[in-house]
Amino acid sequence: MSERDVAAKADAVREALAERESVLIAFSGGVDSSVVAALAHEALGDDAVACTAKSETLPDAELDDAKRVAEEIGIEHLTVEFSELDNPDFVANDDDRCYHCRTMRLGRMYEAARDRGIEAVCDGTNASDPGEGHRPGLRAVEELEVLSPLLAHGITKEEVRAIADDYDLSVADKPSMACLSSRIPTGLEVTEERLSRVERAETILRTWGFEQFRVRDHDGLARIEVAPEELDRALDADFVRAARDHLKDAGFDHVTLDLHGYRTGSVSPGAEAETDADAGDDDLLVDDVFAQDYPMRK
Repeated sequence: MSERDVAAKADAVREALAERESVLIAFSGGVDSSVVAALAHEALGDDAVACTAKSETLPDAELDDAKRVAEEIGIEHLTVEFSELDNPDFVANDDDRCYHCRTMRLGRMYEAARDRGIEAVCDGTNASDPGEGHRPGLRAVEELEVLSPLLAHGITKEEVRAIADDYDLSVADKPSMACLSSRIPTGLEVTEERLSRVERAETILRTWGFEQFRVRDHDGLARIEVAPEELDRALDADFVRAARDHLKDAGFDHVTLDLHGYRTGSVSPGAEAETDADAGDDDLLVDDVFAQDYPMRK
């Protein structure tokens, strides 16, 4: 990846966006959508609008962050609301949960765009996303004909971060943040109670300074995943006691630490059991968490 190649791709995106009369960006405040928003704002000025959909699966801290980053970019920011929990297919939490969620979320974006007379809806899908395992949400993007300028111009995740650095965006190195429903194993219903206790638990870990982590909800059993470089802190006896007490107060019956560390999609279908920080493992429902055979010391 050369700086010249990345700059050329960013120029191509700006030029393509400038050909539009107006765009609405599906804006989470993560690095991908923030780069699209910055490029669109530079290309179209006030005719580019960032829009965040608020629902039970979006942590309050992420909504606050989206508002802050939009202000940082200088782009107008809208907030619309909807509830994934109104959709029984989403609540059932099957293999297509992300498809149902993305369809509803982008549907609200199109409604907001129509209300404002905006021509097109864009998202932050990048060229690395299609190859990252089970991603049914991408099917919704295709079906709804959402513009994905990063994907269209072959901009990878690494290149997205490089462009964010060029714009001096504060989220250039922000870890990926999937919605709260991704913490609930496939097949276990998504409920407001489960989403709320996950959000409370993750707020606690964030307050304690952890950066890359997840709290998985196995029907009342919390499985904490932290990045390998943060695992030593999580093994500290004081942390163990504090996590146990605070997460029980957050609504969990049992609290565990996953010694594999943080893995994206570790409760998603089709994931492989690996220890790489970007890999997933097989679905683990609560009655399977301890169903492992461990070698005994002779």
